[in-house]
Amino acid sequence: MPDDAHAPANPPLGETLESRRGYDGAWVHVRVDTVRLPSGRIATRETVEHPGAVAIVGVTTDGQVLLLRQSHHPIGRTLLGLPAGTLEPGETPEACARRELEEETGYRAERLTRLAAFYTSPGYTNERMTVFQADDCEPAGGEIDPDELIHVVPTPIADLPALVDPGPGQIEDGKTLVGLLLFLRERQATK
Repeated sequence: MPDDAHAPANPPLGETLESRRGYDGAWVHVRVDTVRLPSGRIATRETVEHPGAVAIVGVTTDGQVLLLRQSHHPIGRTLLGLPAGTLEPGETPEACARRELEEETGYRAERLTRLAAFYTSPGYTNERMTVFQADDCEPAGGEIDPDELIHVVPTPIADLPALVDPGPGQIEDGKTLVGLLLFLRERQATK
């Protein structure tokens, strides 16, 4: 990585002249901004506002990673992925991770470790996702909400590299690729 003295300057941001609400939904809102670009041109920018989310790499006491086979309405498909969810008002990412892990898998974690935080798609949304590793997960005794449209798929850690390697068996869910690659990197670093 170059030192700051030789790094190129960041491109300038546009100046927001006006903001209005384009849509208010239950979970997301669309903000429509009128922006003066550095060139002087006026442009419209639409932003999907999101409260933030978490994804959890849950590792059971017997060495399985808790993946989910989940139906996703926006793409009309079922994907294999990590448990995840949206922050509720005033909720910390850590509290959200514990809640979502239990709601979606029926497991509780002994320990949570933050692996990373990233913007999911900064070209159109401000959603920031925090990925956690949840260790020593054990069944909590609760039931998974039937409206979640998910099935828990405990997966041996040894099977994870094949799920992140390019090819027809590669996981297609972005947060899951990020989470599993970080998890595998951490495991490799501690060997």
